Amino acid sequence: MSSLDDYMLPCLNKKIFGFDCMGCGFQRSLSLIIHGDFVSAFYMYPAVYTLIPLGLFIIASFFFKLKYSNKIINALAIVSVIIIIASFIIKKI
Repeated sequence: MSSLDDYMLPCLNKKIFGFDCMGCGFQRSLSLIIHGDFVSAFYMYPAVYTLIPLGLFIIASFFFKLKYSNKIINALAIVSVIIIIASFIIKKI
């Protein structure tokens, strides 16, 4: 029986250059969330908890007219980028 993990894309940056990119761990983190392991998902890729609402909010903004959608999307994007960069730097230390 195949699982979701069998269909994950490899990190080309890691294969070519030999080190993780800033997105490494996102797929595995989503898989951990689907399996209910929320703490491990956070340790794998902390920005997953801001990227999921960001993605859902962007999709919802296509279908519904929301009052402050641009501000919310911008705020979630900025927080996500800060978390991604900070966690990347912390992993390298």
